[in-house]
Amino acid sequence: RRQKKTASHAVTELENTKDCSQAWKPLFCPSHPTEELRLFCEQCDQPVCRDCVVDRHRQHPYDFTGNVIHRHGDALRELLKSTQQHMGTLEDALGQIDDMGSAVRSRAEAVATEIRLFASGYVKAIEEHRDRMLKQLEDLKVQKENLLHLQKAQLQQLLLDMRTGVEFTERLLMSGSDLEILITKGVVASRLAKLNNVAYNTHPSVDNGIQFSPQERAGQCCGYEVFGAILNKAVDPARCTLHGEDLHSARQNQLTGFTMLCNDTTGERIGRGGEAVRVTITHKDKRDCAVKPTVCDNGDGTYHISFSPEEPGLYAVCVYVKGQHVQGSPFSLMVKNKFREHQGVFHCCTFCSSGGQKAARCACGGTMPGGYQGCGHGHKGHPGCPHWSCCGQVKESSECFGGPPSDTSQRSLLRTVVL
Repeated sequence: RRQKKTASHAVTELENTKDCSQAWKPLFCPSHPTEELRLFCEQCDQPVCRDCVVDRHRQHPYDFTGNVIHRHGDALRELLKSTQQHMGTLEDALGQIDDMGSAVRSRAEAVATEIRLFASGYVKAIEEHRDRMLKQLEDLKVQKENLLHLQKAQLQQLLLDMRTGVEFTERLLMSGSDLEILITKGVVASRLAKLNNVAYNTHPSVDNGIQFSPQERAGQCCGYEVFGAILNKAVDPARCTLHGEDLHSARQNQLTGFTMLCNDTTGERIGRGGEAVRVTITHKDKRDCAVKPTVCDNGDGTYHISFSPEEPGLYAVCVYVKGQHVQGSPFSLMVKNKFREHQGVFHCCTFCSSGGQKAARCACGGTMPGGYQGCGHGHKGHPGCPHWSCCGQVKESSECFGGPPSDTSQRSLLRTVVL
């Protein structure tokens, strides 16, 4: 009613309408209140009256509402049908969403129950594993203490025996007569010699090498895999060994290396890494010449040391674990000159491989009858097998010990070999 165009219209709420026939009352034109809306303008897509057709909708296509209602009503029915289908699809989707929400809540509650059961079981397993490790630690402590007590008692008894013997001998030498000294000399000397020959260890029989490794796999406990283990094995540098196919020799500018295996005091393998390993490689003649090695911790008690020496000569290699030399350290390393590749041809006969050239020469020194300079099958100086033309080596993968063959016709058959 606030709009000017509809201020004079009669407005009735559909809910308060008692007589449905009121909805079918004739509607009048807003612009011509006395004219009933009986026509429909196709161009403007709105109902109009007779005066509107003459006035504002002149030359617009129009028709009676009764003639166009079927066409426009069918279009609305098609849209209505399509919209109703979407409504059904949306209602089904909303139902599925509600069902999925209920399923998600139910599944979340079930998974939460599983998590609580898993966590409680895991906590129980960890607590049991903790108690087991503490018991193992206590047993290990008692074992080490018992060994120390036994060693201490043995050393105390030995010290008491030595002190008694020393005091008796001192009193004898100070207060005894010559005859008394000579009479008891044999017994006293035998006792002191026996005490001097007693073998004893000046170091504690055990060490404090007790460690806890949180990353160590500890197997199964109550059906759960647990981590954390007590490590009581200590690396003994004197028991560590060095291994390598060619430990004492290397080639110039060629990557080589060796492996160190860590063992404990009983010689058993240490199955973990993390030790402080230091390696030095220094030239014995050139003090300022050193090789920087690379130490790779394999994590299983083995360490691979790799290096590439740039200068030939004799080197001293030192391998330390915990600041102490390992078994076999230090040792000497001979670095040979760079591997010399063959410059010639690996063939069976110079005469054949040269295509029959009589002036072709071979380092094997063989010649053919008739003045041919190159060697031939079975002739004097021929090795009897394939060989390198540059140095006469009969092994194809060998190192060259001579220079390339000369093309001068007056070359001597004497070969210089680098030793």
